[in-house]
Amino acid sequence: MKLRYKIGGGFIVVLALAIAVIGIVFSHNSGCTPMPAVADGAESMKAVVYNCYGSPDVLQYTDVEKPSPADDEVIVKVVAAAVNPLDWHYMRGEPYIMRAMGAGIGAPIDSRMGVDFAGVIESVGKDVSSFAVGDEVFGGRTGAFAEYLKVPADRAIAKKPANMSFEQAAAVGIAGATALQALRDSGRLKSGQKVLINGASGGVGTFAVQIAKAMGAEVTGVCSTAKIDLVKSLGADHVIDYKKANYIDASIEYDLIIDMVGNFPLLSNLDVMTDDGTFVMVGSVDKGNWLGPLKRPIFGSLIESFVSQNFSMLMASMRQEDMETLADMMALGELTPVVGRHYPLQGIAAAIAHSEEGHTRGKIIIDIE
Repeated sequence: MKLRYKIGGGFIVVLALAIAVIGIVFSHNSGCTPMPAVADGAESMKAVVYNCYGSPDVLQYTDVEKPSPADDEVIVKVVAAAVNPLDWHYMRGEPYIMRAMGAGIGAPIDSRMGVDFAGVIESVGKDVSSFAVGDEVFGGRTGAFAEYLKVPADRAIAKKPANMSFEQAAAVGIAGATALQALRDSGRLKSGQKVLINGASGGVGTFAVQIAKAMGAEVTGVCSTAKIDLVKSLGADHVIDYKKANYIDASIEYDLIIDMVGNFPLLSNLDVMTDDGTFVMVGSVDKGNWLGPLKRPIFGSLIESFVSQNFSMLMASMRQEDMETLADMMALGELTPVVGRHYPLQGIAAAIAHSEEGHTRGKIIIDIE
């Protein structure tokens, strides 16, 4: 056998072994252990935490140390929180790329759970001037599934509009920011344009319908038969019952499609998009712990070179200015969060299990008090 064949064969073997090792490392789940006890003399609070990856059974409702604010932070007494798909992705550590991007290999680095919150400011750091004790606020910050939450005053936190309940405000966070950024930033939606929202009755979808209407768009929502009335009540001009018709078979061309479902191949959407239309992927039904959820955005970036339409994947950023924009819309009556099921903090496992089923109506709320 020639030397170059031996070298080539050896390289392939080494590469295969390296891939196998990486696969084993990234997919390994360390064992679960009880959270450490709160130190003597420290003030405690109830919270939901996790220190290993897995099903909702890994979540622990327990006592942890109550946070105190740094100079530029506030402490929020949480009244309500909300569940997002992001929560169970972190809980399971899937797709595995999340572990490499900072979630932790084998076990989570950060044991805190939850992001969306609403509550009352209990204390402020000495450098904070934009908020005061007693302010009712909402926003997004890791650790929201707890009685108290520490939030930097210049991050994703804003004052709660007086016409919104804590439960409604808690529903905003990730879903509201995602809908706003999908329409305004990724979709560059303009007044008078036609937009289709696939998954209009879910967490992001219910916000997207209302925000799109507030921006002056002609809105078509796609949902199940049981949720048609809900989507119409949000202001949708047209509603497609996906159990009776496929939106890709319609003769209408949309300037913008916001897709939370991913139930049709990307190429199937070209016929219902204008020549300069935009398709924004917010969710995907593609399975797999490795590249499964990335297949559609990767394919979208490839086909953009051959078509005039635009395809993009949105990973929302939690910004204070967007929370303030959403607060203004709620105060004006342009946006009303849709609240679905309620669970107590100690029932978080059931709440996340319900979220994983993928058929939620609006947002799942966690009642902290």
